[in-house]
Amino acid sequence: MDSRNLPMGPFRRDDLKARGLGSHAIAELIETRRIREPFRGVYVDSCLTDTVELRAACLSFVVDEHHVVRDRTAAILHGVDVLTLAEQEVLPEIESSARGGHARTRRPGVAGGTRDLLDRDVMRIGGIWVTTPLRTALDLGCNLRRREAYAALNELARLHGLTREQLLIELPRFRGRRGVRQLRELIPLINPLIESPRESWVYLALLDAGLPAPEPQFWVEDDGVPTYRLDFAYPHHRVCVEYDGFDAHFSAPDQAVHDERRRQWLRDEGWTVIVVRSGDFTSARLDDWLRRVREALADRYSTRRW
Repeated sequence: MDSRNLPMGPFRRDDLKARGLGSHAIAELIETRRIREPFRGVYVDSCLTDTVELRAACLSFVVDEHHVVRDRTAAILHGVDVLTLAEQEVLPEIESSARGGHARTRRPGVAGGTRDLLDRDVMRIGGIWVTTPLRTALDLGCNLRRREAYAALNELARLHGLTREQLLIELPRFRGRRGVRQLRELIPLINPLIESPRESWVYLALLDAGLPAPEPQFWVEDDGVPTYRLDFAYPHHRVCVEYDGFDAHFSAPDQAVHDERRRQWLRDEGWTVIVVRSGDFTSARLDDWLRRVREALADRYSTRRW
C-alpha cells in the first residue's frame, strides 16, 4: 500500500480494512515499519513526525471522554512549549487524568491520574479533551519548578488573554493543594508583555534579587521615531537587560551582527546594555549580571541635598 493512501492521522485496524486491506497486508505494514503503534490499538503513518500533539491525538482514540489531557501536555496543545531540549529529543509520557469517579488509564507511555475537574475546566481541541488554558495555567503554577512555572503562566497569559484576576478568582479551589503557595506568589507577577520563557526567567531573577521591575518591550526612539525595542529597560537610568537565546544566533548568524550594531548604537546614546545568555541563570554567572544591573541603577543625581 502506498504511504500516500494511509490516513493522515491516527487510525485503527478497522480503518485500514475499510480501505480494502486484509490482515496479512496490515501485518506487513507493521513488520516493515511503514506504520507504528504509539498506543496499543492505534496506528499512524511512520512518515509522520512523532510529536506530543500526535501522541495526544492517538491517546484520544483509545480512551473514553472522561479522560482529559492535562499539565504540560495540555500546555503544548495550547501552543506553549514547556519541554526541555532533552525531552524534545525523547518525548515524555502524555499526561492524562480521569475525571472524578473514573479509573485512570494505565497504558504504557501515559502518566495517568485522576483529578477533580469541573465542566468549565475542560474543552475540546479537535477530538481531544484537554484542560482549558486557565486550568492549565493554574495546574502548572503548582506543578512546575518555580521559574518554569512562571514562564508557563506568562506564555499562557500572553497567548490566551488570561488575566491575574481570572487566576485569583479560581485560587480558593486549590487551597491545600501541593504547590499552591508558589502559585499564589507567582500570580501577581504575571506580565503578558514578556515574550519568551527565558525572558520570564530574567524578569523573575531581577525581582528575586530585590531590584525594581523593569519595563518589558520598551521602545527607544531615534529622532522621535520608535526604532529599537528592548527586552527590559529602566528608561530613566538608560539601563537595558536583554536575553540572547542560543537558537536565534545559531540558526541566523546575521542576527548576532545586527544585535551588536543595535547595542553599540545604544551604548553610544548613553545606555548601559547588559546581555544575559542561556548559561547565566545559576551560581556566579547569575550573581555577576545581577550585580552589574544593581551597579548601573545606582543614582548619579538626586534632588536630596545631603
